[in-house]
Order: sequence, then structure tokens, then C-alpha cells
Amino acid sequence: MMLSIILAVCVLPVEFNAAISAPPSVDALPSTPIDLSKTFEGYEASFVLVNEKTQTVERFNSKRCKERLGPCSTFKVPHALIALELGVLSDENHLMKWDGKKRWRDALNRDHTLASAMSDSVLWYFQRVAPEVGEERMRANLKKLGYGNQDISSGLATFWLNQSLKISADEQVEFLRKLRTDRLPYGKHALNTTRKVITLESANGYTLAGKTGTAASDDHERMILGWFVGYVERGDEAYVFACNIVADDNASGPHAKKLVFKILRERGILPAETKMYVPNAASDEKK
Repeated sequence: MMLSIILAVCVLPVEFNAAISAPPSVDALPSTPIDLSKTFEGYEASFVLVNEKTQTVERFNSKRCKERLGPCSTFKVPHALIALELGVLSDENHLMKWDGKKRWRDALNRDHTLASAMSDSVLWYFQRVAPEVGEERMRANLKKLGYGNQDISSGLATFWLNQSLKISADEQVEFLRKLRTDRLPYGKHALNTTRKVITLESANGYTLAGKTGTAASDDHERMILGWFVGYVERGDEAYVFACNIVADDNASGPHAKKLVFKILRERGILPAETKMYVPNAASDEKK
């Protein structure tokens, strides 16, 4: 009995310290509005930027930053994390064979690993992963992550494609903040591999990680929603961001990415010589 009391006393401070060491949520951080109306001219847009060193947040269109939209291909990030944790995917080299069906973009018409499926935004790869995760485990993991509205009711192979699953820019940032700093309840292998496959560039003292997402109109002719979410690490500084743009056309993930790069360069967060990696398409999810 005495030993149990001693152990309880020893454990409690550790748990308490772990709890108080976590940084405040994005909603609790001091927030400053920023005017990016010229940058986002022609779009309904939101942009969130958290400075982890100063524990502050800047927002363009604060109200819209809380509006939930379909995550589109940005969901490939938690999707990969979940599949790695469950053993559905082994590592970044997990290979899936192309089914031989010709799709609209050349990059889709070949075998893919997790790493290449993430960088080329290969929808069919993740549509094979989803059934192996299964509805029950997918729901449980979205709840575990606190990811958006956690709604997969529109179909296991399509729920993230601007359908039932919705998430806000603020929530995207909060998820990425936790992913970046090992504050998600997942194993090291899953966390490390996920961070590795979303890294776009790591050179000259900084690391840029991110993922685009695009939703097309029902006829697949127009790009109506674009996302770019991610983070930049530079020395002891870290910045986590999320951006979405909406319009009747030309609102794609690659275009959102271009606008975010402009914002980050103007603030000195990214150097001018940063590579602009953009998938060879206006949309990375057009069927």
C-alpha cells in the first residue's frame, strides 16, 4: 500500500509537467489581423500563420479561418499517419502497383511509393489505403486526432474530396503544430515517416514541409477550392501555416501554394531562392 502511494506521488508531477509544457492551442494565442486583400484579390480566402517562438498568430480573414471546408489532398497527411500507425503502410517506400488504367495526369500512370504518392498527390494510392484502414478504424483515428468534423459518411474512398469531412484553417494549423512536435498520440515511426514524406525542401538552414489540396467543380472543368498547409523550421524558429482560397475557377492548391510562398518570402520566413515545387497540374485531385 505504501509503495503504491509513493509511486503515485512520483508519477503525478511528471504527468502534470507534461500537460503544462504543451504550448497553448492556436485559439488561445495572441492574435493579430493582417491585411492580405491585395495578395488574395479575386478569392475568398483565409490565412493563418503561427510563430512558435513568440507564441503568436497572424490571421487574414479571421472569421473565415474558423470556417470548415473539405480538406482535399491535405488529408493525405493524416491519412498517411494513420495508415503507418496501423501497419497498413510500412514506410515511405511502401510500393503499390499501378492498375494500368490511364488517368488524366502522366504522374498517376505508374507504380508509386508512399513518398512519391504524397509528392505527386496520387489519389488512387490513398483510395486503396482507405479500405485497408476501414471505416471503424478511420473514425476512431479521426476522433483520436480531433481532425475537423470527423465525418466520413460520404464514403470511405471519397470523404475527404470536398465531401463530408470538413476542417478549418485554424484546425489544420493545430494538427500540424502537434505533428511537428510529436504531440500526437502516435508512434515515432509513424510521426517521423509522415514528416519525412511531406518535406518539400531542407537546405541552407531551413526546412519547408507542406501539402496542397484542390477541389474541382462537379464537371471537373474548374478549380474551385485550393489549400496549402505546412510549416517552416529555421534554427530555433518555427512557423506553421494554413491557407485556403475559393473562387468560381483558378482556385487550386498549387495557386494557394504560390500565394503562401509570396507571403512567407515577404516576411523573410522563406529565402527568395526557395524551390517552387508544384505538381504538373492545376488540380491535384481531378478524377
